[in-house]
Amino acid sequence: MSKTAILEELPTLTVEDRHDIWMRLAELDRADWFDEGVLTDREKKVVEDRVADLERYPTTSIPWAVAEARLTSRFGK
Repeated sequence: MSKTAILEELPTLTVEDRHDIWMRLAELDRADWFDEGVLTDREKKVVEDRVADLERYPTTSIPWAVAEARLTSRFGK
């Protein structure tokens, strides 16, 4: 399946299916940036804890766009 076909299919999926896809992509990408030495061990632990919380309580999480808008309105750019 091509990237174009995947992108075209995404809007037809349920919220649950898109969440499952997002979680799988995050799982695949997590190893790459964790191993690049960008984060400290403490920062890695925070990220891992938050991802685990997201997986346990997906309905209480908010999309990045919403979080970013809240932060921008509170702190500016």
